[in-house]
Amino acid sequence: MVKLRLKRCGKKQRAVYRIVAIDVRSRRGGRYLRKVGFYDPIKNQTYLNIPVILYFLEQGAQPTGTVQDILKRAGVFLELSPTQQTKVN
Repeated sequence: MVKLRLKRCGKKQRAVYRIVAIDVRSRRGGRYLRKVGFYDPIKNQTYLNIPVILYFLEQGAQPTGTVQDILKRAGVFLELSPTQQTKVN
């Protein structure tokens, strides 16, 4: 099963995160399938590759809680079909 998860990058006390599609059995810093976005909690910046995120969600990928909040703020779930929205929530 694939999840959309945060992968920590950056320096000590200055974390930035990549949003990645990753296998559930992999650890947080492990090998990922594809990088789909970027999140900086200090500057509150996000970059999302919407078409790739929608592809993974349509294929059944489940976002983690934090990633789901980021995607909701960006309005990604509004672009999914209604049947796909119920699978994600």
